[in-house]
Amino acid sequence: MTVEIRGPHFVQSFERGLAVLRAFDADHQQLTLSEVGRACGMTRATARRFLLTLADLGYVHTDGRLFRLTPRVLELGYSYLAGFTLPEIAEPHLEQLVAQVRESSSLCVLDGDDIVYVARVPTRRIMSAAITVGTRFPAHLTSVGRVMLADLPDDGIDAWLDRADLRPNTSQTLTSPRALRAELVRVRRQGYALVDQELEEGLRSVAAPVRDRDGTVVAGVNIAVHAGRNSVESVRRDLLPHLLATVARIEADLWITGPARAVSHGNGNGAATGPSRG
Repeated sequence: MTVEIRGPHFVQSFERGLAVLRAFDADHQQLTLSEVGRACGMTRATARRFLLTLADLGYVHTDGRLFRLTPRVLELGYSYLAGFTLPEIAEPHLEQLVAQVRESSSLCVLDGDDIVYVARVPTRRIMSAAITVGTRFPAHLTSVGRVMLADLPDDGIDAWLDRADLRPNTSQTLTSPRALRAELVRVRRQGYALVDQELEEGLRSVAAPVRDRDGTVVAGVNIAVHAGRNSVESVRRDLLPHLLATVARIEADLWITGPARAVSHGNGNGAATGPSRG
């Protein structure tokens, strides 16, 4: 049995108060005094004092019998999260996604008419070009670019199409302005984009938009796979649900932090320091 050594500065009552807060979780959103006491290894009377103190401070609400946390507990982590850049918020979620699907995933922002990689968790190399943070591609050739372009207003899409260089990268690349506009409308409606070998032969990718608390798309997350191992149907069936769940978790964290910065200032990698609506 490991015994934790506490310094003379240690305030045990503070530790016990934090234990009371941690007793609540997704499976125990409402608890009685006795349940909190059992979960924290303290008497009912002690649990009552902690809970009523937390209620006085606004972190707990009670109807007289059951206790539950209030949204004010989010303040406890706000200062920490508020200092995070968007990649720092997203990276743990990307790592979890990659562990689930065993395929590479990236977070990108829109900078002018290009997408810029600002976070990436690779598995195996599937492209001829090495991708690192700061890598840029024309937005319309990528799934992550299309979910961000699709968020532009209709006149913004028209303005982009008027200036876009639509030269093909592969035989599969969409080069018709009319076809691309229809595709962006479809992406906007369905909430994700799937690009099949338009950036590079043998590469398929699926992406979903990351929205801030105002509903504006500030980034996109993708999963990139080898076309020989993954059909379009399997990407939709097996990968898209994991991708959408990951984006939801990123958004939940992002909405706590407020306006997101794409990358830390002065990182020297050439990536954008904030999303550009181009």
